[in-house]
Amino acid sequence: MMAATLPETPFRLDQKRIAQAILLAALVLVVCRNVLPASLVRLPEGLVLPFADWINAAFAFARDDLGLMAFTRAFSDMVEFCLDVTANLLYGKSRWPHVGPIPWVVIAATAGMAGYALAGWRLAALAAGSFVWIAVMGQWKWAMETLSVIVVAAPLSVALGLALGTLAWRFRTAERLLNPILNIAQSLPHFAYMIPVVVFIGVGPKAGAIVTVIFSVPPMIRMTLLGLRGVSPEIIESGKMSGATRLQLMTRVRLPAARTEILIGVNQVIMQSLAMVVLASFIGMPGLGQKLLQLLQALKIGLSFEIGVTIVLLAIVLDRMSKAWAVKQPGHVDGPWLHRHRLLVIWLALVALGFAMAWAHPYFAEVERKQALSLSGPVDAAVGDFIQFIGPVTDWLRWFLISWVLIPLRNAFLWLPTSAVLLALAGIGWRVGGLRSALVCLAFAVPIALSGWWDRAMITAYTVFVSVSLALLIGVPLGLLGAGTETRARRFLLVCDTAQTFPSFIYLIPVIMLFGVNDVAVVAAVVVFATVPIVRYTIEGLRSIPPEIVESAQMSGASPRQLLWHVKLPLAVPTLVVGANQSIMFSLFMVIIAAFIGTQDLGQEMQRALSSTDVGKGLVLGLAVAFMGLMADHLLLSFASRRRSSTGNA
Repeated sequence: MMAATLPETPFRLDQKRIAQAILLAALVLVVCRNVLPASLVRLPEGLVLPFADWINAAFAFARDDLGLMAFTRAFSDMVEFCLDVTANLLYGKSRWPHVGPIPWVVIAATAGMAGYALAGWRLAALAAGSFVWIAVMGQWKWAMETLSVIVVAAPLSVALGLALGTLAWRFRTAERLLNPILNIAQSLPHFAYMIPVVVFIGVGPKAGAIVTVIFSVPPMIRMTLLGLRGVSPEIIESGKMSGATRLQLMTRVRLPAARTEILIGVNQVIMQSLAMVVLASFIGMPGLGQKLLQLLQALKIGLSFEIGVTIVLLAIVLDRMSKAWAVKQPGHVDGPWLHRHRLLVIWLALVALGFAMAWAHPYFAEVERKQALSLSGPVDAAVGDFIQFIGPVTDWLRWFLISWVLIPLRNAFLWLPTSAVLLALAGIGWRVGGLRSALVCLAFAVPIALSGWWDRAMITAYTVFVSVSLALLIGVPLGLLGAGTETRARRFLLVCDTAQTFPSFIYLIPVIMLFGVNDVAVVAAVVVFATVPIVRYTIEGLRSIPPEIVESAQMSGASPRQLLWHVKLPLAVPTLVVGANQSIMFSLFMVIIAAFIGTQDLGQEMQRALSSTDVGKGLVLGLAVAFMGLMADHLLLSFASRRRSSTGNA
């Protein structure tokens, strides 16, 4: 059933013993904490390095002495011009080309036709219905303010990602330089991107668009590199034999052959853009995010629910349409011009009809707030009744978790000596991957200690630890349930796909409704967000086990329980570990966002740095979060790789 376990080599035994010795030393430091010198409990103030001052000095030099401000202003002016065009077309901002706004019925019809062309009637109904909802609920202008930025930011991100991905594919040195930058960029919290942009650009839509471009470029670079690298040599040879030049080989052979991966990158760019545009409300970006932020601050749950539904619908529509574009293969249709372009003709007819309806009655151009429908009253009433009904349970749960779980655990994390934590991380690293992994862990942890933000980082670590532990307790059983049958697995994975399209802000609505503004709400929001990857990877890990291994175990007389515990789960451990890794990364992102509803961790300080436009402090805090994520990523993926090798599934 499983590969025979090989006897450990002397190196492995030494590695294990060294790790145990280091962990034992860390335990001794914890036990003796009350008699340790103060320098071992917390790093002395004299050893704290002024990273923030150094970064601020570097930014000031780049801005004032290198003239970077002039370049960024020129780029932001170009972006602002593009935003003015899309703003005029989508919601009638009085800028060039002075032809907008396009009536909502026209945009809804266009979305429906695009959905039909990509994937048929279901997607057409979803796309058109979503825009009809936005219009009749009186949220059109806010939604168009959001979309006007995505329409500008996403193409810029795609173009920049294609260029850098192609550069990394062409030159190995460029790839080596980009890889660590991309690793850190994809681990940084959202707020860390905003502060430098505010310093160089200011606040408002153009700042939101530029920070969105920066945030959404990394996945496009990676998918472009992956796609170009995966092109079959036979295809390239065929192109060369046809006499294609290097430029033709790239534009007509390599890029078309890598089309699927590139379009998956486009999907990731669009979803990242929507997530960042919603969060960019913190730097003055108008639209759905700003409105949701205002409503959450006022605890108006009914109106927040309406905005939340709109954001979710936009996310689902953009996700489904971009994925359909990625899987749809280009085809050729023969026949008369009208037959070949029938969808174009139908769309033009619908556009003409939409403009005629808008001319005939202003309701079809824009639904005014007084004409809009609203669910806020019934939702507020239902939420009030539900909270009144479940209030005793949530009140007790909030009291129990805060008094007996969260506060004691937070105090325990803060009580740990810095020296003991560093030693423990080194010991875990040594056990997982030897000296190299131990040094990697210290390389990520020591700068956090030297930054002076150790206590805040430990509060973040405590929140992530609690959240991921609860997510595992919830997600693994759900994954086991979902993996029971093929049909159930598809349904569970569909729910996971849908949940992963939601911008993280959305998860704050139900937890605030249930628990108010406190640590329990933060943990609950993070748990919901972090459970999704665990469910997904549990299902995929169990479903990917070779059928012959399962059949062999069944023929050996294994019961269903033995089959699960002694065959399936051990073989699925590498995939489960990857799920835990993703859960930790999701948790770190969500903890920073959840600082909006009250925490005392790195996220709260990052929001303060954003409000004071302190670039150095913001980047130091962001890098501290990134280093925590990268350290967990290194340890878990190294463990998964070792486990995969030991079970013969490398």
